[in-house]
Amino acid sequence: MLEIELNGAPHRLPAGQTLEDLVRALGMAGQALALAVNRQVVPRAQWGGRLLAGQDRVDIVRAIGGG
Repeated sequence: MLEIELNGAPHRLPAGQTLEDLVRALGMAGQALALAVNRQVVPRAQWGGRLLAGQDRVDIVRAIGGG
């Protein structure tokens, strides 16, 4: 297990997880999202290859439509 910071709160997950795995585990797959790791935006095409490490700071932002 490793611990990351997810949107400002501690979050534990199995070692060897990617950003894509995290999004899927959170039930957010298929949603309009932007992800940043350690304040660096990660393009969606790279989520499957971006392994998470202990103490990574992950920010997930959902796009919300409106006027």
